[in-house]
Amino acid sequence: MNEPLPDLVATFRVRRGLFRRETVEAGVFELDDYGCVLKSDKVFEPGDSLVFDLVMDMPFDDIRAEGLKGLVTERRKHCSNFFYSIDFKTNSSEKDPLIADKLRRIREVLDKKQSLRSRRGSGGALSGMREMA
Repeated sequence: MNEPLPDLVATFRVRRGLFRRETVEAGVFELDDYGCVLKSDKVFEPGDSLVFDLVMDMPFDDIRAEGLKGLVTERRKHCSNFFYSIDFKTNSSEKDPLIADKLRRIREVLDKKQSLRSRRGSGGALSGMREMA
């Protein structure tokens, strides 16, 4: 859990005062069929419900899974931030197949991006050529 997933953020709205709300972006550090791990300086307690969007930054059109419902199951403090384990509430993806499809698409793109990064970082042909020079 050292680095956030590439080009993926979670956005959610939190109450700030009586009538104001603020939109917050949080880094996403893990994502699977059942939930995700978010990093934020906002304080939530285990048992809190959270409605959020996952947004994958793409060159032409972002992939957005909007209106995800999750349950905070764990909170770990790290400096001034918290890592939150979020379990997806199953009825949010079961009721809306479009959300499930968007989540699947985000995971597919993430897998491709991570495999490309690992190939670049593992010292492919270019790093061997640099060593020879």
